[in-house]
Amino acid sequence: SSSVKQRGVGSIETDVCVCSVTLGRSVCLPDSHRAENIPPEVLRQREAKWLDMLNNWDKWMAKRHKKMKLRCQKGIPPSLRGRAWLYLSGGKVKREQHKGKFEELDSQAGDPKWVDVIERDLHRQFPFHEMFVARGGHGQQDLYRVLKAYTLHRPEEGYCQAQAPIAAVLLMHMPAEDAFWGLVQICEKYLPGYYSAGLEAIQLDGEILFTLLKRVSPLAHRHLKKHKLDPILYMTEWFMCAFSRTLPWVSVLRVWDMFLCEGVKIIFRVGLVVLKCMLGSQDKLKTCQGQYETMELLKTIDTRYMQEGFLVREILELPVSELDIEKEHLASVRRWKETRGELHCKSLPRMHGAKAIMAAEPPSRQDLRQNPTIIVESPLATKSNGEDKERKNTKEQKNGKKNSSPTQVAAYLEPSEPSPLLKDTALLGSNQSLSSTEYDTYL
Repeated sequence: SSSVKQRGVGSIETDVCVCSVTLGRSVCLPDSHRAENIPPEVLRQREAKWLDMLNNWDKWMAKRHKKMKLRCQKGIPPSLRGRAWLYLSGGKVKREQHKGKFEELDSQAGDPKWVDVIERDLHRQFPFHEMFVARGGHGQQDLYRVLKAYTLHRPEEGYCQAQAPIAAVLLMHMPAEDAFWGLVQICEKYLPGYYSAGLEAIQLDGEILFTLLKRVSPLAHRHLKKHKLDPILYMTEWFMCAFSRTLPWVSVLRVWDMFLCEGVKIIFRVGLVVLKCMLGSQDKLKTCQGQYETMELLKTIDTRYMQEGFLVREILELPVSELDIEKEHLASVRRWKETRGELHCKSLPRMHGAKAIMAAEPPSRQDLRQNPTIIVESPLATKSNGEDKERKNTKEQKNGKKNSSPTQVAAYLEPSEPSPLLKDTALLGSNQSLSSTEYDTYL
């Protein structure tokens, strides 16, 4: 089957099937619904722009956030997506502020109650992806490490099955330690309370979605209300897995680019687009005259509405803001207390995107500093520096001084020499997975 090239941890390029994975089922899309073709020169330009943003993250967040948001909406270059996600989510800052924390959690045994459930779930996550296809392979081992570490990090919350696909998507783009901090940020900042016992937060957001639907598509709202379809029946997997188990892969990536930048409003918009497109006209409703038929229709979303270009346009055009969500959240909490009493789960306040997260916990310059492993100088700069050094050496020799500076290593190796990052050493265990500071496989 056809595939697109998606950069992954441990290799420069890996084949990722363009499909929607739902309950282990692969739904391949027609060619017209696949990744948008971006000319290589445009992609290189975008990479250069993103590298500049990553090198000056605090300045861009403070002064040019609108431009950054626009670039996330256009799609983050695949080669830099993992690093960008880590910066957007605040995972990079968390990792720097808690150095050694993941290794400490990773070395602990874990609660047997959660460990058993996690182990049973490993093979269910993206079973067609090469990282997770092998039982006990390095992808599954790293997924186990990340999920187990989270149960130790938040023992009062433990493990929820919907966290596994979230962690798996992160692991496709970054090493285990980075994926752990990305998961922490998503669970605590973007979707707080989603994975706690009782699922109160997801039920509240289901009510918010249903209320917003009345404004976006009154027809769809009336249909769902008529057949008494509680939002929890159809939106739970969408929201808790951030659509990672619902949409085609290329669309998942675009949604996550915007979600990690702008927050949960993107997830609400995707849900509203799907409901509007699937239930928003009389013709569509003719095929689903009851509760069962409606549920079946929402389980098999028309591929036209999941196509990358169409979906992104619809998301951006939908007028649903953070203020709309917060306003409806307060109303939902009030209704909950009136009908069901106090909430049992006191979750952390929700952060609406990267800017809000950074404002709540301002990082230091050191926290944002990148640790590149390969530094390539500009050929022009190298030539200029070489001429300067030659003049300096000539001058020093005239003065009787020796040149004590070490010989500069060439930026590019000879073709016959093996790359120092590609030594032929066996990967003995999951603990030898790529470290974000030791091996940087991204640009």
